[in-house]
Amino acid sequence: MWIESTIAMRFLRQGRAQTLLILFGIAVGVAVIVFVTALISGLQENIIERTLGTQSHVRVEAPREMNRVAPAPDGVLQLVLEDPRPQALRPIDNWIGVRDVLDRLPGVTAVSPVVSGPAFGRRGTAVESVALVGVDLPRYLRVIPLDESMVEGRLEVGSGNAVVGRKLAEDLGLRLGGKLRLQAGDGRDAVVNVAGIFELGVRELDARYVYVDLKQAQSLLALPGGVTVIDMTVEELFAADRMAARVRGLTGLQAESWMETNAQLMNALSSQSMSTRMISVFVAISVALGIASVLAVSVAQRTREIGILRAMGTRRAQMLRVFLVQGAVLGLGGSAIGALSGLGLVAAFNTFGPRLFFIPLPPMLVPAAMALATVAGMVAAFVPASRASRMDPVEAIRG
Repeated sequence: MWIESTIAMRFLRQGRAQTLLILFGIAVGVAVIVFVTALISGLQENIIERTLGTQSHVRVEAPREMNRVAPAPDGVLQLVLEDPRPQALRPIDNWIGVRDVLDRLPGVTAVSPVVSGPAFGRRGTAVESVALVGVDLPRYLRVIPLDESMVEGRLEVGSGNAVVGRKLAEDLGLRLGGKLRLQAGDGRDAVVNVAGIFELGVRELDARYVYVDLKQAQSLLALPGGVTVIDMTVEELFAADRMAARVRGLTGLQAESWMETNAQLMNALSSQSMSTRMISVFVAISVALGIASVLAVSVAQRTREIGILRAMGTRRAQMLRVFLVQGAVLGLGGSAIGALSGLGLVAAFNTFGPRLFFIPLPPMLVPAAMALATVAGMVAAFVPASRASRMDPVEAIRG
């Protein structure tokens, strides 16, 4: 293999201008692959992080109430006009046992019981519809990092304290230490002290959410000792749908993953990933065509030299390897330059670009891009290499 490598490097040095041009082309292609892939990956991670910063991976609720129609007697044709059954707010049966079962499931990182329901928030003559959320704070913070979204005051629920969204605080004229009356109907109301104000970054949530402790929410929503939702997080983010299916099978409850809740988001992420793969494939094809054209020209220019080498005893397999080595060297060298350029673009974006999000670098991106370019180079070199190996020495020397 040493002889083939020596001849291949000599051919590349002799055609220095062609070699530099194809190296530049490969470098540009690989830099595009590295930068675009890293950019799309960073964008996707940012979108997922923002989405899951306000919701759990799996949401477990009581099963929906369904109508039960009595069967008709034999021989009687029964026509049924059925209205959907209204879904009243109701707790999860034996939620403590369900919570303990979910705690022990492999792949589950956090489980948090929640009481959630509608209420009205009143201050003076101003009234707003709010979503009352009662939480076990230590457990809830393992699912939703609410403490990272606090903009004023402290995260404290219980003992008559609550935290509210920034938009709700603006609409009701609330400030830290202010009083908010919560009314849940049937004479159930309570006055809470605003201990903190949060901003989740979702206008609907910041305008409606009021966090209190479990007991106060249970009392206001007439669910003594009950919870309406069990939130979960899992180790494998994109396996949340399988975990939800497993929870449904184990408990018989309604379980929905974040992937089902955000179906449009998943479609967008899939489209982005497909676009990235298509860009990589087309760039690899362009690299392969460039290498193939350069080596085809090289074979045409060195017909006499190839004939002399064949006449001196160089075997067809050796001549084939000469041009395959050239393709591999061009692919590897160009991809190394392109990978460094791509890393430079990523670093420049993170340093000088808009502070929208940070581009992380997937650990296998650079090796994969370099491997793709190298393989493309070898594949592209096969046709001109095969042509060179099949040349008749006498005809090549005459030519």
